[in-house]
Amino acid sequence: MTKLLLILHVLAAIVAVGPVTVAGSMFPAAARRAAGTPDQHETLATVRVLHRVCRVYAALGLAVPVLGFATASGLHVLGSPWLIVSIALTGAAALVLALLVLPAQERLLAQLTGSAAGSAAVERAQTARLAMLTGAFNLLWATVTVLMILRPGSTTGV
Repeated sequence: MTKLLLILHVLAAIVAVGPVTVAGSMFPAAARRAAGTPDQHETLATVRVLHRVCRVYAALGLAVPVLGFATASGLHVLGSPWLIVSIALTGAAALVLALLVLPAQERLLAQLTGSAAGSAAVERAQTARLAMLTGAFNLLWATVTVLMILRPGSTTGV
């Protein structure tokens, strides 16, 4: 059963977190393009889709820690330092996404759809800040991935 939980945990991480990292990284540049395009219809549609991907897959990503806890419990490693650090970093990544990245995307999208004048208000600083926040989210997940693979103190020989 533990092997099945581990497989589901890894698949959930790939399927749910992967799209958020890619779409989130693409969003700031797409928003800048949409702000600078006189006829925004197509570029604005791209920004909307990227935001929707981030929102939907962030919700699906809740399966990752649930399956992770079940797997860790089955492996009897819940008290391992590498796992505790991974849990803390996962929580931090979730907070960055939910409290900073998604709301910033929503604000930029609202500015882009508000009016022609609103589109001009999309500042380079806003998209640069969003890119930085998305990079922090991605770095947190990359660190968790490394910890999950290396598992410091593991007896597997890896």
